[in-house]
Amino acid sequence: MTEPLRDIEACVFDAYGTLFDFNTAAAGARDELGDDWQRLSDLWRLKQLQYTWLRGLAGHHAEFWQVTGDALDFALAQLGIERPGLRERLMQLYLRLGCFPEVPAMLNVLKQRGIKLAILSNGSPAMLSAVVSNAGLEGVFDAVLSVEEVGVFKPHPAVYGLAAQRLGLVPQGICFLSSNGWDACSAKAFGFRVFWCNRYGQPPERIPSTPDGEISDLAALPGLLAG
Repeated sequence: MTEPLRDIEACVFDAYGTLFDFNTAAAGARDELGDDWQRLSDLWRLKQLQYTWLRGLAGHHAEFWQVTGDALDFALAQLGIERPGLRERLMQLYLRLGCFPEVPAMLNVLKQRGIKLAILSNGSPAMLSAVVSNAGLEGVFDAVLSVEEVGVFKPHPAVYGLAAQRLGLVPQGICFLSSNGWDACSAKAFGFRVFWCNRYGQPPERIPSTPDGEISDLAALPGLLAG
């Protein structure tokens, strides 16, 4: 059973898959993709993450916008999908991802309690600004932090350190939320208190560090933050 966390001063959220549903990009082009939309979305996301890890290991950093486009190119080629204008359409849809339905109310509750709110994401500043605006969440976050400030993707410790530095808090005062098990474990290893938002019913990762708890969506979060 997931136990409440005490003495939390800030909640820091991963963006893609945690606050914002990356599946809505491919789903938005279902009229062209037909039954292939979910396969494309899954492969696009998989390659997107793989490319961030490979770039981080090799020291070949590039903005997440380029990585996202490279991953889409691979996915389209792998599935044999060739339609004029589709790539550009999908990339633009990625800037207008929908947030998960429970997110606005959850953020409002936390903000009313005086808890600091932040995003910590691989996304570039322009990408994050676009999705936050599209979701109507401007002014909600105390900080929207991109890995571009440190020049390396998650799970490098410098990324998690950026949140603690910018919020002016010790890691133990921060609750980190991610739908990615590897991200949740890495944030815990850094020193954050962590809830893994396991939206997709995945088994736990077999890597060091265990999150403080697991939730199926973010609606449960306010009830798990004690005074």
